[in-house]
Amino acid sequence: MINFVFNRLLPLVLVVGFLFGCKSTRLNTKLKKTLNLDFYDNQFTGFLVYNPKSQDTIFSYNSDKYFTPASNTKLITLYTGLSLLPDSIPAFKYSINNDTISLLGTGNPTFLHSYFKDSTAYRMVQPYKHVKILVNNLEDEKFGPGWAWEDYDTYFSPERSSFPMYGNVLTITKASSALQCEPEILSKSIKNIPNNKNRNYNENVFYSNLKSGDTLEVPMVIHDSLIGELWANLLKKEVTIIPYSGEKMQHLAYGIPSDSLYKRMMLLSDNFLAEQILIMSSSTLSDTLSSKRIRNYMLNDKLNDLKQLPRWVDGSGLSRYNLFTPTSFVQILTKLYNEIPEDRLFNLFPVGGKSGTLKRYYAGKDGSYIYAKSGTVGNNYSLSGYLITNSGETLIFSFMNNHYTKPTTEVKRHMESIFEWIRDHY
Repeated sequence: MINFVFNRLLPLVLVVGFLFGCKSTRLNTKLKKTLNLDFYDNQFTGFLVYNPKSQDTIFSYNSDKYFTPASNTKLITLYTGLSLLPDSIPAFKYSINNDTISLLGTGNPTFLHSYFKDSTAYRMVQPYKHVKILVNNLEDEKFGPGWAWEDYDTYFSPERSSFPMYGNVLTITKASSALQCEPEILSKSIKNIPNNKNRNYNENVFYSNLKSGDTLEVPMVIHDSLIGELWANLLKKEVTIIPYSGEKMQHLAYGIPSDSLYKRMMLLSDNFLAEQILIMSSSTLSDTLSSKRIRNYMLNDKLNDLKQLPRWVDGSGLSRYNLFTPTSFVQILTKLYNEIPEDRLFNLFPVGGKSGTLKRYYAGKDGSYIYAKSGTVGNNYSLSGYLITNSGETLIFSFMNNHYTKPTTEVKRHMESIFEWIRDHY
């Protein structure tokens, strides 16, 4: 009976294998021919396509070479957060002693943030007569290694800190003829005159020349005296700022759902949120925060099977010191795909033609087919994520382009035609 069933099924298995082999061969031939076009001559390109169901590599081109990933780095930050943080983010640690409450930051970026508007810490401390904020428990520098120094006044480069407030930016809005700002305490530090910079280099003196209805976000210079002023203004009472000296906190408060933070980071490619997610993840290992410590932990533990060890220096990808291979990103994406339910996972990603940084690209005529994270920095563009074919297959890919001098829009258009061909023919 077993031989009978085997003999009946064998032809079907051979036919399926033959068709699959033909399909893969045709795809390889097409993609190699495409990547050998003159368009790709003066740039460095890597591309890997993997089928997690069959565990087959569909196409590989320079996939073991290192590239500057830009914001594709946020994929490893996402995996870190999903691996280590609970369903609700650790908002802060605290201790209570009679009428005094002491707070220690965990790196939570949502406190009084203009989008999340989390006020957990504010509500917690209100009933107490004395409030102590413990500072300096972050080992990181305020900027990451290799960040462009001239970006200090730009919205995408806020300083990193252990207990951020207001997203560590001053938000200036011009309503009618009047300027409004948050936090309001810095209103007297705004000069309403044109300037080639939005803020003095290392000083909270801001410049605004907004039109009615415009909004400007400018990173604040974070220091102990400013933290004290912000808290005192918020609570309308004296707040004590003291250096952290290693004391153990008794309790941990939780904030907003973690997925809302991940999704915001991924859709907007928010550098500040990415950096703080790494710092916050380090709070699960120690009260002393360190993104370097959490990066080493992840590479030596959760990601110790990566075929090529990345050079991973920050959470956002702002640094050109970062180096990853397409293989590493496909491995990380495969871990995410295997460990997180698909509906939840895909909800965190920008969707081609619909949302986030992919809203204007990779739109399918019959529905979305790309769920991926882009990475853009001067002369470099990469996209890594998931591609749904017309046959219903989910493929995992990483397509990395470095050192081109042509417009990025042209690079995207060529990538889009390749993705569409894979979607239609695999």
